[in-house]
Amino acid sequence: MEAVLIKGNEVSRCIKDELTEEVQKLKERNIRPGLAVVLMGNDPASAIYVRSKGKACEEVGIFSETYLLEASTSEEEVVSLIANLNADKRFHGILVQLPLPGHINETTILETVDPVKDVDCFHPVNVGRLVAGRPYVLPCTPAGIMELLHAYDVSTDGRNAVVLGRSNIVGKPMANMLMQKSHGANATVTVVHSRTKDISSFTKNADILIAAIGQSEFIKADMVKEGVVVVDVGMNRVPADNEKGYRLTGDVEFEKVREKASKITPVPGGVGPMTIAMLLKNTVSAAVHQSQ
Repeated sequence: MEAVLIKGNEVSRCIKDELTEEVQKLKERNIRPGLAVVLMGNDPASAIYVRSKGKACEEVGIFSETYLLEASTSEEEVVSLIANLNADKRFHGILVQLPLPGHINETTILETVDPVKDVDCFHPVNVGRLVAGRPYVLPCTPAGIMELLHAYDVSTDGRNAVVLGRSNIVGKPMANMLMQKSHGANATVTVVHSRTKDISSFTKNADILIAAIGQSEFIKADMVKEGVVVVDVGMNRVPADNEKGYRLTGDVEFEKVREKASKITPVPGGVGPMTIAMLLKNTVSAAVHQSQ
């Protein structure tokens, strides 16, 4: 029996429809949620992602402005811009697009963002609140994954969840969210990564597998058990003989793994749209919080 496709495009559309209504109600109270995006350099993938965010903001009625900075911009100038955005009441959320150029200290920049405007949940204050089970906002990609699991009736309670990857953006917050003592979580979580010996010995026991290691088609069919739920966070460009010169793959060998999985996300169209939807949700939530 072929796996059910977990369609992020469809779930994200529902979330956007709800947000459109919420934004309209806020506008009636003279509150228009605003998002400032800071983009440094000309990384093509980042530029595409930022354009997608801008378009999504427009769809739901969020005011959005992108600040394009040369790759050579100094750290002091970036800090100064963020300080100005912190004070700018038009913006309830500030997003600094990663990665940053090598001469910029990422930690310094992310910690400059006012925690109440940190809609990515990267600031240590918000990370701490997340770990403590009292989040201000939720990190976008992990929150999007939790929404997908809920939308497709995937129970996490007492299940073995294996998170492949330990980044601050996906792996660590994903594990934290799954292990929380709360409805929709309560999973038994294992985190595996590049230094883990015999990764497949862990992935074979997963009821739910979250793959976020950034290696094209790393997870093979013989690394998972029958009936597993697979969430593929990977977005890898591999050379291909087509017009673009590349094709997108996930961290999972999709066609083979879907034959064993009960449910699986496609790439693209799975987790990606959810990340943007949750960014919009966080921006609206921040606007509500700041207007109280």
